[in-house]
Amino acid sequence: MRLVLLLGLAAIGVYLLFRLLGDVADPQSERFLQWWQGDEAQRQALITTQRERCPGAPFVLPADGFIGLLYGDPRAPYSAAAPHQGIDIFSPGEAGVTPVYAAYDGAITREAGWRSALIQRVPDDPLQPGRTIWLYYAHMADRDGNSFIEPAFPPGVSELFVPQGTLLGYTGDYNGDSLRDIWVHLHFSIVLDDGRGGYTNELEFANTVDPSPYLGMSLHHACATDLPACTADPTCAP
Repeated sequence: MRLVLLLGLAAIGVYLLFRLLGDVADPQSERFLQWWQGDEAQRQALITTQRERCPGAPFVLPADGFIGLLYGDPRAPYSAAAPHQGIDIFSPGEAGVTPVYAAYDGAITREAGWRSALIQRVPDDPLQPGRTIWLYYAHMADRDGNSFIEPAFPPGVSELFVPQGTLLGYTGDYNGDSLRDIWVHLHFSIVLDDGRGGYTNELEFANTVDPSPYLGMSLHHACATDLPACTADPTCAP
């Protein structure tokens, strides 16, 4: 039994080592290290600020910051089998400081138990007319769950229409009941409709959509090479 346990621990160690080496080899990880270890000037150089829509794109970037985790990102805590479902926009300041804006026109819902998240129904997908999509904004609370969401969106609010650019709240570092601390950021994703007037489970990658063409930036991990910025060709075939 002891030998089995030791072999199991060794296998876990080898797996974690390969994951670490893979993450370090990823060119996107160099920027993550710069954000983590760099000085103020180095961190500022990583920040994307895009308050206007990119040419030809329907959405505005919902928050300023370092877009450090991309759509389809396999780096820890994600994996190739369960990649990142949206983008994470990391804030240069403390929790509760960096504004979060509505990326598009749509109806805001905040479920009764949600401390840090909002979801916004867009009844007519601007890139696929006739399809409903949902925009998910998360981590807008401090580590203790004290919300940074605007008072206009209390728990239980449903289908409150807001135009693009409406202030929704401020970025935070709330991570639910997880023991894993997170940096201050906004998680933003585009979620598919369930066909019955609701949204699908955002935690499943297959239920989400690449935000690249909606924001006019190359945001898919398999495609991005430089810091995100407006581009005429934001998508690729990953």
